[in-house]
Amino acid sequence: MSTENVLDHHRGDRPDTPARARLMATKVPEVTVCFWVIKVLTTGMGETASDFLAKALDPVLAVGLGGLGLAASLLLQFAVRRYVAWIYWTGIVMVSVFGTMAADVLHVVLGVPYALSTPFFMIVLAAVFALWHLREGTLSIHSIHTRRRELFYWAAVLATFALGTAAGDLTASVGLRYLGSAALFAVAICVPALLHRSGLLGAVTAFWSAYVVTRPLGASLADWMALPGSRGGLGMGLGPVTLSWTVAIVGFVACLAVSKRDTQAG
Repeated sequence: MSTENVLDHHRGDRPDTPARARLMATKVPEVTVCFWVIKVLTTGMGETASDFLAKALDPVLAVGLGGLGLAASLLLQFAVRRYVAWIYWTGIVMVSVFGTMAADVLHVVLGVPYALSTPFFMIVLAAVFALWHLREGTLSIHSIHTRRRELFYWAAVLATFALGTAAGDLTASVGLRYLGSAALFAVAICVPALLHRSGLLGAVTAFWSAYVVTRPLGASLADWMALPGSRGGLGMGLGPVTLSWTVAIVGFVACLAVSKRDTQAG
């Protein structure tokens, strides 16, 4: 999905004032193939890292550390005035880890079934989008030029990760298992792209639809690699899969930091 396709011409896309536009450059990366690859990698890494920490540490301690890591990464993201690859993707990784924990706490600790948590997080995400659009007039990621829009953006990102986690676990629990779920979401992620290309779906809606699906897609793939054969997986282990996907993320982000291909024009 190109930059030109994502840009829209709503009144809300323009910065509030020229002065504010100078104060904050675009805070998100260009949407390229690398963007989607790294996004899927972060979702899978967050899934297995969350499960690994919950087993290696006390679950309460793991959630606390995840929350602190998320807070620290977002504070750093908000502190800079422009997009910085390693800062942005560190924030995404921590959102992935903590978003997984949030969905798992509802199910494991509170006993909320995935059939209920999935629509719950869907409502939460819809509320974030509705309030964002009501206040700003657009949901385009190319309009992230003010602090308030940045806050809306990260609230939406966190909600998509929690929703995707619950949805992925729901499909895995109803008989598809992890490989079947990955195949389902691999097909599902193509739908908004095809609808957008055919002119039936706007660029912004297509982007956020695909963004939500990347979460259960990556998580299902990572679970399939990590979990034992008795659960439909390859049995590679949570630790090794987390490490290998982390290395892949670091490699891609380092390439982007050098090439600057993820920096939005204008």
